Amino acid sequence: MSENAAPADQARRSNVVRDFAASELFDRTFQEGMELVEETAAYLDGAGRDDSRRLTRQGGLAYASESMRLTTRLMQLASWLLVQRQVREGQMAAHDACQDRYRVSESLFAPLAPGQAEQLPAGLVTLMERTGRLYERVLHLDRRMYVEPTADRDSHPVLSQMDKLKAAFGGAA
Repeated sequence: MSENAAPADQARRSNVVRDFAASELFDRTFQEGMELVEETAAYLDGAGRDDSRRLTRQGGLAYASESMRLTTRLMQLASWLLVQRQVREGQMAAHDACQDRYRVSESLFAPLAPGQAEQLPAGLVTLMERTGRLYERVLHLDRRMYVEPTADRDSHPVLSQMDKLKAAFGGAA
């Protein structure tokens, strides 16, 4: 989020961040992310090593490249999730989590080149696909929470009409 955002927008974003950090969606996303980190580490240190030894030279290069990209993507996911957990546990203020340095990079969200999956071990491809789906969801959450404009009651047609109705009939706006 831009450092120049209006205080009202900062407050709305902070509320959204706190709400997400306290949600069941966060719990599930965090659990899935941490399990993927552990599962990937176990694969790369175990079966993945064995799988990579059986690859052609070109396949081995693709394996090295994609396993590095997978690890980088997972580290960014884990970092993002840990920031949200810090907000949940009160170790970080929600407005601090809104800083640009905590955003998820779209550049790490890139599919495999056509035909590349056939060169790679199935275990690695499966982990890449699962991580890609999680990355896509977290990227979407990140954009919705931190980048896209927040809804302003005055510019939202339904909310502004509700406020007018409340004001007309004596309710608090």
